[in-house]
Amino acid sequence: MPELPEVETVRRGLEKLIVGKRIKDVKISYPRLVLTGAEEFEVALLGQTIEKMRRRGKYLIFDFGQQVVISHLRMEGKFLLFLDQVPTNKHYHAFITFADGSTLVYQDVRKFGTMELMPKSEMEVFFSKKKLGPEPTKEAFKLKDFEEALLSSQKLIKPYLLEQRLVVGLGNIYVDEVLWAARVHPARVSSSLKKAEIKRLHEETIRILALAVEKGGSTIRTYKNALGEDGTMQDYHQVYGKTGQPCPRCGCEIVKIQLKGRGSHFCPKCQKL
Repeated sequence: MPELPEVETVRRGLEKLIVGKRIKDVKISYPRLVLTGAEEFEVALLGQTIEKMRRRGKYLIFDFGQQVVISHLRMEGKFLLFLDQVPTNKHYHAFITFADGSTLVYQDVRKFGTMELMPKSEMEVFFSKKKLGPEPTKEAFKLKDFEEALLSSQKLIKPYLLEQRLVVGLGNIYVDEVLWAARVHPARVSSSLKKAEIKRLHEETIRILALAVEKGGSTIRTYKNALGEDGTMQDYHQVYGKTGQPCPRCGCEIVKIQLKGRGSHFCPKCQKL
């Protein structure tokens, strides 16, 4: 599943490719993709110009000025831009053709992704209902709030970080990487963490997600950015997908366990329970 760095990389690519383009035609071949109604979606976007590409957490936001389309890629959603003819593909589910003849196509093998059309004025309420935490930046992600939330919780630290309420953007890959960097076992109870450990978690979340954005995200299976390129962050992973390999810090063998239904990679020596 694309995590924040991958979604931000897609946003930046789309920003270069489609901002300023006016929509000439819209076709949705899989109506369940559009949660707010495919027919209304097709009509409402005609003649609209994409003014900005935004992101909140793992959500992409197509900003048309008065209206927005909020898209979640889920497991394998992708946006592709074709300059002329669009090839036939059973996994292409949305077609947005621009006045210049190019077409933005949404591809989704598993059909889990979603799009929602709404007035821009309703966007804040939409995201408040999702109970999303702050963006992982020094300005938005406050150590004091993070510390208070963890010390008052009996939740296990990895599943808690995955909830998106403490901070947005951490999925399975980057939680494993952040926990390893901070020397915290994924099954630790949040309230058991020391303030020094929480501070390391806070710092490493900001650092690792920023590095992942810089490297264009992680290409593990099928992820490519909006320009059709692979990310390179997988070359910088320390524990994710490294089961049986030596820990880069101490040499102990990396192990993988199932935790609340998610595979978790960690070093049993560096990250003691």
